[in-house]
Amino acid sequence: MGKPSPHPNPGDPDLQPAKERHRASRGGAAASELAPKVAVSVNTMVATTTRTQFFLLVLGAIAFLYFARPVVMPVFLACLAGMTLKPIIRWFSIYRIPKALSAAVLLSLLMTAAGIGFFQMGRPALLWMNEAPQHMTDLRQRVQKFYPRISRFDQAAAAVNNLGATEEEKKAEQKKSPTVEIRDSRGTQSILNWTGTLLVGLGETLVLLYLLLASGDLFTQKLIHVMPTLKDKKSAGEISLEIERNISQYLLSVTVINIGLGILAGGGFYIMGVPNAAMWGMVVAILNYVPYFGPLVGVMVLGSVGLLTFDTLWLGLLPPGWYLLLHLLEANLVTPVLLGRHFSLNPVVIFISLIFWTWIWGVTGALLSVPILMSIKVVCDRIPRLSPVSELLKS
Repeated sequence: MGKPSPHPNPGDPDLQPAKERHRASRGGAAASELAPKVAVSVNTMVATTTRTQFFLLVLGAIAFLYFARPVVMPVFLACLAGMTLKPIIRWFSIYRIPKALSAAVLLSLLMTAAGIGFFQMGRPALLWMNEAPQHMTDLRQRVQKFYPRISRFDQAAAAVNNLGATEEEKKAEQKKSPTVEIRDSRGTQSILNWTGTLLVGLGETLVLLYLLLASGDLFTQKLIHVMPTLKDKKSAGEISLEIERNISQYLLSVTVINIGLGILAGGGFYIMGVPNAAMWGMVVAILNYVPYFGPLVGVMVLGSVGLLTFDTLWLGLLPPGWYLLLHLLEANLVTPVLLGRHFSLNPVVIFISLIFWTWIWGVTGALLSVPILMSIKVVCDRIPRLSPVSELLKS
């Protein structure tokens, strides 16, 4: 048994020359050192490709939202309004009222209230807008009356323009009557196109909103059904219900707050003697839906109204001062108490979201900026990989 084989195996390492064994050992060591480097390089390429694809996907989504806004915006508005009104539809269903009937009744009541408000407040608003050029002239005269130095600046500018002119030229310039030149511009056509687009978008939103309310939770059930695993189904259902609950609570609470703010502001304007006090109260309520920019615009508009209404400066500052006081109380006391910390978001992120959505969708985007941000936060709270984004959105 211990005898060597008469035909030795050439691959036996004991029979290989020492130089060949040394070369084979060096090749194996080099391959073992190269393998981790190749793996790291492949992982880096995959990560870079993933980041590039994500960046391109974000740019494509932004471009899609911008150019497809006539189609996407009504869908967003209908979904947002549907989330807000679904708790009312569920309350109707407790009394065994069909969802289609309750949705029709609810939308009819809302449209009737909006129509009454528009016709009651729209007429003084249109009258004020038609008289806007005269208001601007009166406002300039009032400001020059309250601040005489401004008129001196105007006189100095006129003197600079007349430098080098003779007395005859100055008199001829004063005698010249302003020439009114009427041009066939596209302003009227643009207004008609904008109004038509607005009415079409409003009609699409109302029809889609009715279908969403009448279908109940069918869309959510379909979303849960297409999820591949039980865990995904559970997560999709929880995310959908939480988004709906947060959006409805937030918008209903903000609507109640803004209505109260508008009533208080309009009552104060009426006591002060401001014309069309109810209209300005409604303007205050609508502007308060837009963070930061809404109150700023409200203070500026009411400052102009106050200067046009009253003959003294301190009385002219009463309307914007009253609105500013109400806004500070609402923003620092009423809203934190009613909404609590659950709806708190980072102010910097809110401002960035406001700028972004205003650029994408204009005034509608400004109104939707905070609800969209809240929906993103709910999704990030439920997905562990997006928890850093959720932490960034918190205040």
